Amino acid sequence: MSTFTILLGGDLVRTPRLDRQVEGTRVIAADAGIGHASTLGLVPELWVGDFDSVPAGLPDELAAVPRRTFPAEKDATDGELAISAALERGATSLVLAGAFGGKRADHAFLHMALALRLAGAGTKVLLTSGAQEAVPLAHGTARFDYADGTLFSILGFSELAGLTVAGAKWPLDRVKVAFGSSLTISNEVKGRLDIALGAGRALLLAHPYPLPES
Repeated sequence: MSTFTILLGGDLVRTPRLDRQVEGTRVIAADAGIGHASTLGLVPELWVGDFDSVPAGLPDELAAVPRRTFPAEKDATDGELAISAALERGATSLVLAGAFGGKRADHAFLHMALALRLAGAGTKVLLTSGAQEAVPLAHGTARFDYADGTLFSILGFSELAGLTVAGAKWPLDRVKVAFGSSLTISNEVKGRLDIALGAGRALLLAHPYPLPES
């Protein structure tokens, strides 16, 4: 499996879990996402974008990263272009670091929708901010390694059928969930979390490192 980390422009906090997820991966930065390279101790092999949001004061090793430049007026976001570059280089698994938060809610939504499309085509995808992470749910059963008490939600991007959640404070057994329902929001891990999905498109969004309240 060839795993690439894509550095996006959203929020990011470094955690031991995130360090393990990006360790040994190849790295591509999307425009302002280059700012996360120093946070994670990474040097990308490629920097993609229109470079309209380049952070000031980059260290020399990041400023020297090879660039693939696109016009500001284009038909894809810098993040999608960086993902395309990774797929061109043989990526079969992606860690989208900085996929949530930031100034653009539309970009965060795009990253989630794009992850579902990529997963449907056979690419493994993890979206993360360090504090939060999401994975597309495939049809069938998946097992997760979250600690007891970890907050999680299942975000449906369609009507869901045959949804089973075991190892949770509020288990579900082969339920149907209407599109837009809040039934699967704010659950907690209790034991070993297993999720089975019969039909529909959904993401598991978990909070393994909740940030302290300000």
